Amino acid sequence: MKSGYGLLVLRYLAALVMFVLFMPPPLAHAASNPIEIREWQIQWIPTEEVSNTAPSTTGLWLNNSAGNPLTVLPEGKRGMWVHLTIPPTSTWQRPGLLADRLYGHEVYIYQENQLIYESKRDFAFDLNKFMVQLSPSPNPTNLYIQIISISERAGLLSGIRIDDFNDISDRFVIKDLPDLFLGFSIVFLALIMFICSGYLHRRQRSSWISLCLIALSLGSLVILYSPLPYIYFEDYGVIMLLLFDMSLFLLIPSFNYYIDQMFEGQFAFFTKFRHLQAGYSAFCVIALFIYTANKQNYEVYYFFLNVIMSALILLQFLFIIILSIVVALRGNKNAVILSVGIILFILSGTFDLIFYYLSHKTYVLYLWKFGIIILIASLVIILARRISNDYTKIVTYSKELEFYNHRLQRTEKMKIISDLAASVAHEVRNPLQVTRGFLQLLATNPIENNKQYFALAINELDRASDIITDFLTFAKPEIEAVTLLDLAVEMKKIEAMMTPLVSIQGGVLLLTTQDKLFFYGNPSKLKQAFINIIKNSIEAIREDGMIKLEASSEAGEVIVRIIDNGEGMNEDEIVKLGVPFFSTKSKGTGLGLMVTFRIIEAMKGTIEFRSNKAVGTEVIIRFPQVIQDKSLPNELHI
Repeated sequence: MKSGYGLLVLRYLAALVMFVLFMPPPLAHAASNPIEIREWQIQWIPTEEVSNTAPSTTGLWLNNSAGNPLTVLPEGKRGMWVHLTIPPTSTWQRPGLLADRLYGHEVYIYQENQLIYESKRDFAFDLNKFMVQLSPSPNPTNLYIQIISISERAGLLSGIRIDDFNDISDRFVIKDLPDLFLGFSIVFLALIMFICSGYLHRRQRSSWISLCLIALSLGSLVILYSPLPYIYFEDYGVIMLLLFDMSLFLLIPSFNYYIDQMFEGQFAFFTKFRHLQAGYSAFCVIALFIYTANKQNYEVYYFFLNVIMSALILLQFLFIIILSIVVALRGNKNAVILSVGIILFILSGTFDLIFYYLSHKTYVLYLWKFGIIILIASLVIILARRISNDYTKIVTYSKELEFYNHRLQRTEKMKIISDLAASVAHEVRNPLQVTRGFLQLLATNPIENNKQYFALAINELDRASDIITDFLTFAKPEIEAVTLLDLAVEMKKIEAMMTPLVSIQGGVLLLTTQDKLFFYGNPSKLKQAFINIIKNSIEAIREDGMIKLEASSEAGEVIVRIIDNGEGMNEDEIVKLGVPFFSTKSKGTGLGLMVTFRIIEAMKGTIEFRSNKAVGTEVIIRFPQVIQDKSLPNELHI
């Protein structure tokens, strides 16, 4: 079956290439306008009648026209004769006759009493067309067309066109080429998508392949609804009809699976319905092959493969539309796109059916092809949006993972530095304390000239002890006691301390703060952290520099923003902030900012840096806000 279908596709493509690229140029002919015959006479053919000759003109003939053709066969009839008069055709070197659309399985054309055209089909597809070369004649001639059908309809749907045979040949093919190009384009797109599916993640591949099957099925339906394949490849007519039905049975479960994936399986009853319909489609495929092999029990076949399947398809579209609207109301844009695509597809098919029955079954369906284009476009857009969302999630997750890895590495480095700091500080402090004690002892009986040196030595030892105490912050960053602080009060104290330093640097310090911004923290540690950050800003600004301190509350958090217009940093430098011994200053160690990070984290806060080179830096610090309540303790021990 697969090899036959591949051969069929190749032959389609070869035929198209032959028609478009290698069609012989038209022969020269006398200039003449084409003639279209839109009125004729018909005569019904009884079921039991078999005739191989043109009928008599004296029988019962009914007038008919292209504007309102009769195509529905009365009971007991199996076809019709069509009689029309051909005007003189001597003005053309090779006159020809074309019927663009008709219903019928067997077509016989007689010019006067001579058979000039014959076509037979042994498969059920009844949409047909024909072209035939006529003999040039200076006089009008009678033309009889016998149309036999095994369905409930037969007859011409369009007027009869008479023109040069080359021009008719072009029109015979070109009129149906758009449908073939559309169908082959969709099939080609599906095959390319299927090849590309190997590059996708398994989670994305299932939706992608289901969309490939949808496009493949819809493209096959468009191709196999055209009469051209059944005319040029008449020997494969049965196979093509099988492919048409199988494309429909493949389309239904593929479409349901794609929709269920879009809904992410949140509707259990639709998932069960999808499984039920997929099973019934498999049953229909088996029944189709059984009927094709036996050609028996058509009524049973029609009931299962048309009546029940049609009801399931209507129920399927009803479910999908309702669920799409429900999901769309929740703000899902994919559901909105899907709803629009399906509704437009259903409307196109509905209008086709309305026009078909209003025209007494003479209308040829074509609006559903535009609906297919819209539906496929909506499904592709949805899939593209899903892949884009997945990519965004992956990128976001990668960034978060990188951030957490960076924090983990920084924590490990800080742990090493903390252990080193504790060891060094304790080892150095012990001899310092012993030295200080002996100096104090010697100072009790000093030589008068050496008294000032003892005092100086003791002061320097005390200063070294203070430095070591600060160094121990690395080893013990935890804050033993925190109190309820008002950020506005603390920021004003910091402003008073840092304004002179900013002025010396030639800059300005501006403070903007809301009142009653309460949170738990340690005032001395808070000052130490903020002073470290502000000192970095002072060193980064030049003349006419500006440092802004802004304090506010947002979403249950106390937020401090420290903004300067200094030198700024690039992304690589921002990432390394807080890493021991990294500094953008030539004589910096990076330990001050490391202490700042530890202090803010110990007070349950977060710190974020935003900076651009030659623009400035913004530091955003957040603390959990506390709503002041008399029942809350003013001091906590942690």
